[in-house]
Amino acid sequence: MWILDKDLWSEIFATLGKNLFRTFLTMLGVIIAMIILVLLLGGANGMSNGFQKIFAGTASNSLFIWSQSTSEPYKGFERGRRIQFKLEDATILKEQIEEIEVLAPRIELGSHRGIVTVYRNGLTSGSSVYGDYPNIDDIMKKKLVEGRFLNENDMEDFKKVCVIGEETYKLLFDKGENAIGEDVRINGVFFNIVGIYKPNQNINIDGENSVYIPFSTFQKAFGSGDRMGWMAISVKPDVKVPVVESQIKRLLKNKYDINPIDERAIGSFDLSEVFNNVTSFTTVLQGVSFFVGILTLLAGVIAISNILLITVKERTKEIGIRRALGATPRVVKRQIVLESIVITVFAGFVGFAIAVGFLAIANNMIGENSDMPFYNLIISIPQFIVSFVLMVGLSVLIGLIPANRAIRIKPIDALREE
Repeated sequence: MWILDKDLWSEIFATLGKNLFRTFLTMLGVIIAMIILVLLLGGANGMSNGFQKIFAGTASNSLFIWSQSTSEPYKGFERGRRIQFKLEDATILKEQIEEIEVLAPRIELGSHRGIVTVYRNGLTSGSSVYGDYPNIDDIMKKKLVEGRFLNENDMEDFKKVCVIGEETYKLLFDKGENAIGEDVRINGVFFNIVGIYKPNQNINIDGENSVYIPFSTFQKAFGSGDRMGWMAISVKPDVKVPVVESQIKRLLKNKYDINPIDERAIGSFDLSEVFNNVTSFTTVLQGVSFFVGILTLLAGVIAISNILLITVKERTKEIGIRRALGATPRVVKRQIVLESIVITVFAGFVGFAIAVGFLAIANNMIGENSDMPFYNLIISIPQFIVSFVLMVGLSVLIGLIPANRAIRIKPIDALREE
């Protein structure tokens, strides 16, 4: 097989080794181009991973629904009527909209974002206090520092337990002091601390100065009855959140006699829209990075073609002798194309190794807990394979230019060259 021909490879390396400095300068363009390509792809992937990390622990296919005041008169009701959701609404929605996977009712002590004073041994913390179902953790995951989150037993037994944020702990306890099992007082009612959480450094809707208590206990302790403040909802996979959102609003508007065109009576926030926008942005960024990198690589490979054209000119007499001795145009063309491939592939591997080293250093500097929007800067295996296949393909195409120039040289003319 010709690819294993030792004489062929000896000739290739002998040719490239005649002028090592020029060969190095030829490879330098491809090395730099490959470094740029890998760094661009690694940076784009790192940003994508960073956004994935930001959304970690929060269901990306989720939305939040809350009640507001009407902005349109309807069925004898004037505008400005305050809508108050009931706990039964959660049951109705779950039963009638099969696309809903998790629905977690929630109520807050005081108005939205209201601050409640939490007491302990003369210390106070202005915190947000929520009555929650345990399944809220399936939508907005809490990273526990100590203890546990709310569970079904807490709900069924109306347990006066709570989970507090890390900031709440710092305001109510001395550093290093054990908080699990201790009591705090909220509006005159004592609650036993069973867990402490800290933000996941992601989309943190509640902040770190919040207190969670069982929804059933909230109802009993603070007399909220069947009122519900808002709902956190995640939909089933492959279901579009806006479709479910429209169904939910249509049902609730019908139940509470809200004008169908009233856009203010029911508030909502579609987290999936944010997630999809971010995903689209990172996908476009990866595509642009790959395109720019390939163009840079093409410029480096063109430089190889120019050098090989000079080499062909210098080797005119040698080529003429080989043709006179019976070398076919195919053999001559093959050698020059292989020279182009060897230079390109070797330079590409060198550039890739250098770029991966830079990415490793960057990953080490960024670390796990950095606030930078980058995480795990790395080039994927498919990207690596596609890059090298394109690089080899470009080297073959570019190598054909000097190769075709070489086979157009007539043996008799080449032998007359001085």
